[in-house]
Amino acid sequence: MKIIIHGGFFSESATNLATKKAKQDALAQIVQQAYQFLQHNTALATVVYAVGLLENNELFNAGYGSQIQSDGKVRLSASVMDGKSQKFSGVINLEDVKNPIEVAKILLDEEDRVLSGEGGLAFARKNGFDYFNPITVQRQAEYNEKLNQQNNIGTVGCVALDAEGNIAAATSTGGKGFEIPCRVSDSATVAGNFANEFAGISCTGVGEDIVSGALAAKIVTRVTDGFSIKEACDKSFTELKFFDGFAGVIGIAANGEIYHCDSHPYMVWAAYNDGLQVFG
Repeated sequence: MKIIIHGGFFSESATNLATKKAKQDALAQIVQQAYQFLQHNTALATVVYAVGLLENNELFNAGYGSQIQSDGKVRLSASVMDGKSQKFSGVINLEDVKNPIEVAKILLDEEDRVLSGEGGLAFARKNGFDYFNPITVQRQAEYNEKLNQQNNIGTVGCVALDAEGNIAAATSTGGKGFEIPCRVSDSATVAGNFANEFAGISCTGVGEDIVSGALAAKIVTRVTDGFSIKEACDKSFTELKFFDGFAGVIGIAANGEIYHCDSHPYMVWAAYNDGLQVFG
């Protein structure tokens, strides 16, 4: 059993070293909780559980504490993919809900598995997700002064391999801040979140770059075709250099290989690999 999570990127500024440390500490705690959860649950249940914990922590740009779009509203996107069934589901630009990853999980059982905007919100309300304001005091202050909206580039995500050999991936984001209202990120697409029986990948970074590179699906396809997960990531990231793509990924292969990489440094992540906790 293995698990890896990420908390997106953070500013390279030295003034944010305290934020980096706080994020690393939070990731270390959350990955430990999620690893314990994995002992008695499936990979699918575990990635949703882990991403839910990340969404609930205001340090990360997902769920509570997400970036605010240019019209003053927070719109959330999230997706989950079950490698066993190879079903993908997600929500795009969902407003006023605490845990979009939980809504995405419910959609796995629906015929229409990706919902956006008002339709996604109506589905969430129908399934018992009450009103929740995800804007923190800090995010509101940043928005009011138009400061530091790029300090938390990216998303949160999790990939897990369970005792039965099943893989699942989940990803959630609050966007990049000050974007055009209803801009669609990679997080609720197969470019940003993908899994099958061979591997699972969750991405973070600039959504447009990740979509242009079809990153998560491309990496998993290469693993399916015989690449190691490291080889698949390295080749895919080489291709991102053509347009200076900004991205980071975490992943696990069915053989237990666990890997993370980024095109620009400063992605924060944590993992349990053969019972050993590691993070960066």
